[in-house]
Amino acid sequence: MTKVFIDGSAGTTGLRIYERLESRKDTRLLKLSEEKRKDKNARKEALNSADIAFLCLPDDAARESVSLCENENTVIIDTSTAHRTAENFVYGFPELSAEQKAKIALSKRIAVPGCHASGFISLIYPLTENGIIEKSALLSCFSVTGYSGGGKKMIAEYEGENRDILLSSPRQYGIGQTHKHLPEMKKVCGLKKAPIFCPIVAPYYSGMEVTVSLFGDCVHGGSTAIKEVYRDYYKKGLVHFEDNSESFLSAAELSGFDDMQITVCGNEERILLVSRFDNLGKGASGSAVQNINIALGTEETHGLNLKYK
Repeated sequence: MTKVFIDGSAGTTGLRIYERLESRKDTRLLKLSEEKRKDKNARKEALNSADIAFLCLPDDAARESVSLCENENTVIIDTSTAHRTAENFVYGFPELSAEQKAKIALSKRIAVPGCHASGFISLIYPLTENGIIEKSALLSCFSVTGYSGGGKKMIAEYEGENRDILLSSPRQYGIGQTHKHLPEMKKVCGLKKAPIFCPIVAPYYSGMEVTVSLFGDCVHGGSTAIKEVYRDYYKKGLVHFEDNSESFLSAAELSGFDDMQITVCGNEERILLVSRFDNLGKGASGSAVQNINIALGTEETHGLNLKYK
């Protein structure tokens, strides 16, 4: 039985991972008491005793946890931003390629992708890899997300009895164009410049919709070529291409699920690429569990709730 430690199990992502693993028969969770949860020595012992350790921590704390782990056999799966562009960590998005999935299976250091970044990369990586758009393309992306992605504090703010009236409408943030997901969006897709990125948090619990807009004259082969690439690229894994004729696309369409739907909208002059998923699912804990499944060599979808089966 695989011993698993969740460092930061009290946070939103940590709690969701815990819930997914506690009933599994192939894992045993190593737990710390409330008093020892932040004790450095207790965490160090747990990290080095675990076969797999999840880091559900702020960036600096995640870096500290990596330094505390001296057991070369412990697999670390980091859900923070700290190591997503680090050379010694494998980026945990197995749908990038069969080679990427193989790297995850063999790695002792795995970085779980950011939620917004997952949507952007699912749309752009196959296109840059196949020459449909140039890596020098200047891109713009906006993303609508439920408030649960902000963690316990934001959830409490949105669900409190005396909720601020400003929380009743969508709010754009990251307006300084320094959002922490930008480096991985640029690096993983091989872009020469990071996209303009406009994230928006809205007053609903979970679900995410990431949209990238393209002018048709910047796309080699137009929307038809994009659809062909997506159909061929996403035959396996948790990302699914769908031809979609809906007039409205709800950001909560995949709330509660762990897979992802991508679609192509618009026309040949102005093309919209849309990725929809749960920010707590494929955008966080669901992706983390997908990675532990690959690391363990079990069925990739084990313990996941799928819309597309």
